[in-house]
Amino acid sequence: MRVLHLPTAVGGGPSGLSRQLRLQGIESQVWTIDQDYLNYPVDRVLTEPQEPVLRQMLTALRAGTYVFGRWDAVHYNYGSTLFSNGGKLLSRRGSGGSAAGRLLARALGVVAGVLQRAELAVLRARRIPVFVHYQGDDARQGDYSLQHFDISIATQVPPGYYTAESDAWKRRQITLMGRHAFAIYAVNPDLLNVLPASAEFVPYGHVAVSEWEPRYTQEEHERLVFAHAPSNRAVKGTDLIVRALSELASEGYAFELDLIEGVSNAEALARYRNADVVIDQLYAGWYGGVAVEAMALGKPVVVYLRESDFRFLPAEMADDLPFFRATPTTVKDALREILVQPRAQLVARARQSRAFVERWHDPVAITSKIANDYRRARAIHERKNGK
Repeated sequence: MRVLHLPTAVGGGPSGLSRQLRLQGIESQVWTIDQDYLNYPVDRVLTEPQEPVLRQMLTALRAGTYVFGRWDAVHYNYGSTLFSNGGKLLSRRGSGGSAAGRLLARALGVVAGVLQRAELAVLRARRIPVFVHYQGDDARQGDYSLQHFDISIATQVPPGYYTAESDAWKRRQITLMGRHAFAIYAVNPDLLNVLPASAEFVPYGHVAVSEWEPRYTQEEHERLVFAHAPSNRAVKGTDLIVRALSELASEGYAFELDLIEGVSNAEALARYRNADVVIDQLYAGWYGGVAVEAMALGKPVVVYLRESDFRFLPAEMADDLPFFRATPTTVKDALREILVQPRAQLVARARQSRAFVERWHDPVAITSKIANDYRRARAIHERKNGK
């Protein structure tokens, strides 16, 4: 069986899934439009940074011939196909704010939309099943978040992060992908509020947990070491976290903060290993891939969890959550509680966190479920072909 993952390596999810698929005997490749500073391993990078728009277009057209390849399944990530604007080919990059730039952006958007529909139509005609993975802002919509959640990313980000246009575009994309996908997965439960009813919650499975040795450092350091690794400060609540820690320091609490930004995933992991507690995020309502990596390394995690989304989780998983919970208004109290509790309790929480990852983020179990979906889809398509 041959599987192609497109068009990003967001969060390391496609790379981790592909690696596990290969270990299970499936020939799997990850192609990404470009490579970012996190530098997750992929099989093919399609473009170089700051390529001119015309070169992007030629690259896109050449890469689009993948639809005629000998694939048994195509697995899209970040809710995006190769040609969708949720990816970066034929995107608005470099169009600027001029009238000509806006006109070019709209024209490229129309072209991308036509090519995306052709892309999906060819795969359907060739009976190659499509799978779609959603990771976050590929599905989250500002208007829905503001209407339904008291605490959300939409309350913090600057104008233009979510817009009426982008919200509407995401809804159209979700509908389009829902018509073509054999299965839709979401790594964050809040996304299931806006995805088709058939979509499934599938936990992060990018960490090879059995290969990661935990480091329970919580009793080793004289001053407790917090780590925080924001990809976007507004989204993660970084300013609130830094302010809370600054106030605690002024009150006489001793600790260190390792603020991890703009470094590769490999370097970030090395710094998590030296931390005692990792602070994840305060607005999304769920934990991210960073939290999974931290817990695998034996670090308890501070995060905001939105309980109304727990209905999308297995009941046992909801009962098993090991996190230090914090909201934007309680983060200082949550961090103070960590600082004053006996270190032995922190070690116990760290071990609980590692056990949670072993149970609920086991990449073998998660990959086996997805691989079985691939096989089921192929079997259905082969029956339709009379094979």
